Amino acid sequence: MSNENENENSKSGIDVKKTIEKTAEFQQDMMRQFSNFQYNAFQNMFSSLQGFTNYNAMFKTNVQSGGRISIPEAERQALGIEEGDLVQVIIIPLARKQKSGNKNN
Repeated sequence: MSNENENENSKSGIDVKKTIEKTAEFQQDMMRQFSNFQYNAFQNMFSSLQGFTNYNAMFKTNVQSGGRISIPEAERQALGIEEGDLVQVIIIPLARKQKSGNKNN
């Protein structure tokens, strides 16, 4: 009887070890697939942005009084933009101006 118990325990230990190994392999494979997915998503995003900036201009500017923004002269010249031309603007806020009266900011 003792030998049978030892054999069962040994078998059970081997099964647990195999299960752990398979689980670890599955997790590693899943992480590889997720990493590849993330990499491909970023590559697609960057290639889209690269295509976007090939025919357009990207620059930083400050918002002036009345909500006005200015297009730098170099970009206007490069794109042939003249006064009165209609342009499309995509806004991505980068930083907020610190208010001098507010000590919490």
